[in-house]
Amino acid sequence: MNGEPLVRWDWIARNWANGGPSAISTLLTGHIVMAFLPVLLGLLVALPLGLACVRWRRLYQPTAALMNVTYSLPSLVLFSIFLSVTGLTQATVIIPLTFFALAVLIPAVVDGLDSVPDHVRQSAVAMGFRPARRLLRVELPVAVPVVLAGLRVATVSSISLVSVGALIGQGGLGNLFIDGWQRQFYTPIVVGIALIVLLAVAADGLLVLAQRLLTPWFRARRSA
Repeated sequence: MNGEPLVRWDWIARNWANGGPSAISTLLTGHIVMAFLPVLLGLLVALPLGLACVRWRRLYQPTAALMNVTYSLPSLVLFSIFLSVTGLTQATVIIPLTFFALAVLIPAVVDGLDSVPDHVRQSAVAMGFRPARRLLRVELPVAVPVVLAGLRVATVSSISLVSVGALIGQGGLGNLFIDGWQRQFYTPIVVGIALIVLLAVAADGLLVLAQRLLTPWFRARRSA
């Protein structure tokens, strides 16, 4: 890499949308799919499972223990395990990342529901709210800040971990790292890092905005 500039803008222009699988835009699209789909799937599973853990407390400890064990495993190990089942496909990355998202989201859902004050629940019962209505109209809205805090962690982690999949041929922007190191060429590495950071910052900013929109009472309280 001696004598090579940090960024070659002409290379970026030529490879942004060159129509091939190695185009930067193609890698970015694949990275987005492999990063956000596990979080979405994890949220769809974590909500009912978290509700079950709150309803039946004995279920929470073994569920949390299993998720903690899964989260402690290196991502490349899980990718390698699923490689023999799903092959060199995006599913090899998406499925393990869904388990990683669950390890963060299930405790967030449980903690969020536990954060609902008892007097709020009692007030809802006194007003005649049935369990399903109380959950949707009272408990979940109050739990939103805690759940979204977990969702932010899961999202940023997923965006970062996708790049590890490049070691098995499915890493989205992580493939730029492999390309750069193999060719002793800075530009793909810098582009990959920059896009991953920008993607994480943008996703986190959108989730912060979503939290503000979903919890207007917090803004009103702060203003007061």
